[in-house]
Amino acid sequence: MSAVRLPAAPPPPGRPRQRRDVLRSVRLFRSFLREQSDPGDFYGTLAVDSIDTLREWVDLRGRVVLDVGAGPGEFAAAFRAEGARYVPVDHDRTVVSVRAGGVVASAAALPLAEGSADIVFASNLWEHVEDPRAVGDEMVRVLRPGGLLYLSYTNWLSPWGGHETSPRHWLGGERAVASYTRRHGHPPKNRVGETLFRVSVTEGLDWALTHPDVEVLVARPRYLPDAARHVLRLPGVREILTWNLLLILRRR
Repeated sequence: MSAVRLPAAPPPPGRPRQRRDVLRSVRLFRSFLREQSDPGDFYGTLAVDSIDTLREWVDLRGRVVLDVGAGPGEFAAAFRAEGARYVPVDHDRTVVSVRAGGVVASAAALPLAEGSADIVFASNLWEHVEDPRAVGDEMVRVLRPGGLLYLSYTNWLSPWGGHETSPRHWLGGERAVASYTRRHGHPPKNRVGETLFRVSVTEGLDWALTHPDVEVLVARPRYLPDAARHVLRLPGVREILTWNLLLILRRR
């Protein structure tokens, strides 16, 4: 895919608008730097920001929100505070949100009927699944017509593509793991080919723009100001600068 036609449709009139300026990006990246030392602050900030984005498109009150790859409890608290009927799903039964009353299942085989969710939320999931397109198809399947898929992921060539092994992942995944293990005395949580996979911005855009059952409403870097969405038009450059791709799709 060499060029991308960005979606231009604005959110519905009367919906609150999120201010995505440089100050917001600075706030998010400052919180991001504290992810290891204060994960509650990071995930709480990210949860509120994600809901602010969704509010532009839908009123969350009473909506069935399926959080695939749920993990941290901060998202559960934020969605429930909005009045959403929040259902966390994760393959790991020990994660906080699932222990508190969720569904243990693979993202590639969701135990829900077709058209059963109003919103499917998947934050930083795609880079952790071996077949992201299949997982994307499954999330679309469980959406009702008109429902929204919020999908974001960290692409491999971004500065944080290797997660805790970054930026040494640019030298190769296995070399990054070996370097991390030498420096910290234990292997990283995320290992390439096991719990972390090389997924590109181009792959996500291609999947979304060619999927017959969805309309692309939003395609932009998740953490950057709105003006940065134009980097998606630039092959190669988008793989470095996007950092984390956000897609909001509507089920046809």
